[in-house]
Amino acid sequence: MRRKRPGAGEVHRITTAADPLADDIARRTRRYLVQMGVRVVCFLLVVILWNRMPVWLSVILLVAAVVLPYIAVILANAGRERRDDAVEVVDTRTLGPGTGTGQLDGGKR
Repeated sequence: MRRKRPGAGEVHRITTAADPLADDIARRTRRYLVQMGVRVVCFLLVVILWNRMPVWLSVILLVAAVVLPYIAVILANAGRERRDDAVEVVDTRTLGPGTGTGQLDGGKR
């Protein structure tokens, strides 16, 4: 017979455990830095090649350089992704009706 250890809480399955917080922060930081790198490249292309490329391309690069920081911050602050693939332990459809009378006093009068 197994005894429950004192202080033993709920046991989580490793397949449903979230990724470590450090991995999540590193992934979001990398994504943010890549987006900011793209922004710097767009801005430098606009500054260096302003008179050497079509105006519409310069405007697109300029708009990208202005909009990318907003998108990068939103995505970096999005938080951790949740997993909803947990296995249901008890199938609620198999539970039958209760044996009580449905009254709070147990049916006694």
